[in-house]
Amino acid sequence: MSSSPLAASPFKATTVTVAGKRLSAHMGGSGTPIVLFHSLLADKSSFDAIAGPLATTHQVVVLDLPGFGDSDYVGAGLAQIADHLAQGIAALGLNKPVLLGNGYGGFVALMTAIRHPALASRLVLADCGAAFSEPGRAAFRGMSAAVKDKGLAAIADVAMRRLFAPEFQVQNPALVAERKKHFLAMDLETFHGACGALAALDIRDQLTSVSTPVLVVVGEQDEATPPPMSRELAAGLPDARLVELAGCAHVPQLQAPDQFMAAIRPFIDEKAAA
Repeated sequence: MSSSPLAASPFKATTVTVAGKRLSAHMGGSGTPIVLFHSLLADKSSFDAIAGPLATTHQVVVLDLPGFGDSDYVGAGLAQIADHLAQGIAALGLNKPVLLGNGYGGFVALMTAIRHPALASRLVLADCGAAFSEPGRAAFRGMSAAVKDKGLAAIADVAMRRLFAPEFQVQNPALVAERKKHFLAMDLETFHGACGALAALDIRDQLTSVSTPVLVVVGEQDEATPPPMSRELAAGLPDARLVELAGCAHVPQLQAPDQFMAAIRPFIDEKAAA
């Protein structure tokens, strides 16, 4: 029924249990592990277009973040989620993986690196940051309130606008309809918890503790986590470089996978200094 490449070879579904909670992933390929953390408004299928290409050179691990897909909810706090994922990565037997996070997944990957500094070899943080502006915080509070009142359908169009620029939506109606279907299937407790966590987040004072090399990537049309957030993030990290993707919004790996891969490939293929 599913046409996702994650349902076919070389990917296989796997589940580990951490403190009695399931953590689900699809794994395939060989080489340096790279663990993919999806965004709040787009599930693991947002990595479908890049999972195969990545698997030609890396062992790819596409997570269902806690509360998504087949992974159990573990609470809303990003620190709690980060600790759970660090244990899950260890349980999967992954040694010094690259962590690649998009949107919410980028915040989670960053928090994981802050709390577990020896875990990852490098980070790719796509369309995230270390803190939202007050209008950004208010947007999460507003979306959560609207969903509590009228359900996810009430903000489905807002969610799509946060993922894709209007022109792209007009040109790609089938893709947007598919993403909306995925969004409407989201667990409500997970959604409200994530909105609350992101609205309160400010980890700018912790960025200097990240010694891992970081590639910060952002779509120039991203309205959900605008480019100034990524610029601030890159400036605050000790070892970071920044790439801004022309014509892209919040999920560049879904909107322009070839462009996204060209941006990250040199970085993820680099060998760590001896």
